Amino acid sequence: MVDWLLKNRPHPEHGYRRCLGLLSLSRRYGKPRLEAACGRAVTQRTLSYRSVKSILQQGLDQLPAEDPRDTQTALPLHDNVRGSGYYS
Repeated sequence: MVDWLLKNRPHPEHGYRRCLGLLSLSRRYGKPRLEAACGRAVTQRTLSYRSVKSILQQGLDQLPAEDPRDTQTALPLHDNVRGSGYYS
């Protein structure tokens, strides 16, 4: 996350200040929790101080990471779901 913050700012000073803001969160929540929150923010592509702070406040950094492959992508089998043969 720090790499992204430093590379995606027009002036390096803006990136430094954002990184210092993130590091200040470690005083309240601890370094391991900050690392976990930054990791979650990177996987969700919400790379901002506000996002990381929200993750820490809600305790989402302490929950197991969700695997995107676990989400159901196919329709469930049901009598009301018609296949392609119904419409031909």
